[in-house]
Amino acid sequence: MTTFNSSIASKQGLTSEQLMIVQQEMEAKSKKPLIAYLLWFFLGSFGGHRFYLGNTVMGVCMLLFGWMTLFIWPLVDVFFIGGRIRAVNEQVEHQAISQVKSYN
Repeated sequence: MTTFNSSIASKQGLTSEQLMIVQQEMEAKSKKPLIAYLLWFFLGSFGGHRFYLGNTVMGVCMLLFGWMTLFIWPLVDVFFIGGRIRAVNEQVEHQAISQVKSYN
């Protein structure tokens, strides 16, 4: 809930044009849950969802060693995808807001 409040606070003072730019950036750069879960389902043991969400180090580890865990690692990982998507999308939103504010 605090990240939601900080998002609202950081948007205060933006014009409608600036808010529209932030929204467009979010639509273009945010990560989609459906894509992440599909990558997990089809490429979970190879770390496909990790690469998609920007966690390349863990993606490489899963790519190299995921077959040795007998799919336990990807099974546990499914519970953390939603939180990672929210974190990445919040980061994208804060970057977009900072970028829009820096234009002025």
